[in-house]
Amino acid sequence: MSLSLILGPGALGRLLALRLAAARPVALIGRRPLPGRQTLTTPEGERRQATLRCWTPTSLPAATAREATTLHLTTKAYAAEAALAAVADRLRPDTPLVLWQNGYATQPRLTERWPGPVLCATTTEGAYLDGDHGVVHAGHGRTLIGDLDGRHGSLAERLADRLTAAGLPATPVADIRVRLWHKLAVNAAINPLVARFGIRNGQLRDRPFRPMVEDIVAEVAAVMAAEGIPPPEDGWAALVWSVVSATANNRASMLQDVRAGRPTEHDAILGPLIAAGRRHGLATPALAALYRRLESAP
Repeated sequence: MSLSLILGPGALGRLLALRLAAARPVALIGRRPLPGRQTLTTPEGERRQATLRCWTPTSLPAATAREATTLHLTTKAYAAEAALAAVADRLRPDTPLVLWQNGYATQPRLTERWPGPVLCATTTEGAYLDGDHGVVHAGHGRTLIGDLDGRHGSLAERLADRLTAAGLPATPVADIRVRLWHKLAVNAAINPLVARFGIRNGQLRDRPFRPMVEDIVAEVAAVMAAEGIPPPEDGWAALVWSVVSATANNRASMLQDVRAGRPTEHDAILGPLIAAGRRHGLATPALAALYRRLESAP
């Protein structure tokens, strides 16, 4: 029986663990020990319990790590590489990785460095933690999964089938790089401004925030064109404003991080766009100003 390791027991990590645990062994790895008995609350309000093997990076037995047929890396982007390094010496070098990070920083680096297959996933599943003992699956979404090199299509299909069977609908795609850049564009136009001004997503439609969004979208569109990333069918602005409308009452995860005094993912979201602009000789003053503001935030 295959073993799925989930490295990063936040909301997404625990959602994956509890969904997958119905059909296969799962081990959850976090910085501190968690109770093995965990509860999943479904979007329909049903409560399901499962017993997981819970470890820390230092307590993870080498024998357990060698059993893993997949490692899902679900930490925040800024913590992903250090988290993987803490367990890498106990994994088989051909263990497939699935990267669930926001932005576009971790994905190319680990694809290049990890000796085994590396898949990237992007999801619209909604979840939040219910203390140390559970997670609430707040809303159904869809997951796209693929690899940057186009060499692991069969593996992406198998993992998408596995996620779908577990109640997390997933689709294998050949253009995951484009999908990740599209999500990056949306995140860059929404999350940093929401975090900077402490507002809900829908308030971006109002002054003085709407012109700020438009400035960012213009810079993002220029960077995407230079990178050869095709725009969405209705254009970048339509994509961003559709997401703002669909998530109008949400408080973005970056704002939640700021309010909780946690590091934000601004480097993974804004950094790749600013770096790409620099490579192509494009000015990105709105993106750079937001980066500086979030970088200096306490």
